[in-house]
Amino acid sequence: MYKQLQVLVAIFIVVAVGAAQAGQNAPANSGAGQSAAQSNPGSAAAKPATADPNYVIGPQDVLDVSVWKEAELTRSVPVRPDGKISMPLLNDVQAAGLTPMQLTTQITAGLKKYIADPQVTVVVTQINSQRIYILGEINRAGAFPLLPGMTVLEALSSAGGFTMFANTKKIYVMRKVNGEQQKYPFNYKDVVHGKSPESNIVLQAGDTIVVP
Repeated sequence: MYKQLQVLVAIFIVVAVGAAQAGQNAPANSGAGQSAAQSNPGSAAAKPATADPNYVIGPQDVLDVSVWKEAELTRSVPVRPDGKISMPLLNDVQAAGLTPMQLTTQITAGLKKYIADPQVTVVVTQINSQRIYILGEINRAGAFPLLPGMTVLEALSSAGGFTMFANTKKIYVMRKVNGEQQKYPFNYKDVVHGKSPESNIVLQAGDTIVVP
């Protein structure tokens, strides 16, 4: 009986020690994870919609404005129809018509009145100001954001493919040039087979692709 009691006591001690060690490790690890997350609240960098440094911001674009070590000033902001964005301390800031770098310089200059050596980054996360249109025998007709350097073929690939009635040899692009409508033919089958590459033109804002 005495030996059985000794065995039970030994087992109890081993279990208690193991539980105590696990309890000590868990908070430490959890605290380390919380500390790392708190030290980098904005560690997930905003994904740019364009890498073109010369991209000109327009109304309805969405910008990520980041001010280093200033969480209250770091935010995602839409460009209003009047071309301005709203920023704490600065109120309305003109954004349309500027490149991200030019806007960065402008915001930095404005914040210097309130913050010592502000470190500002502006990233375009959504391009909504420049659009092209795809109409006709296409699965997803409508307006689409115009990405820098987008060609006719690239635009069509974003529209969900053709309907069974589409005449892919007779596609054309409508563009207004000096107030007049110009028509640019595009033979889809030729282009995808490496023919007539010159017809795969780079699109401009306001272009309309028609799939008969």
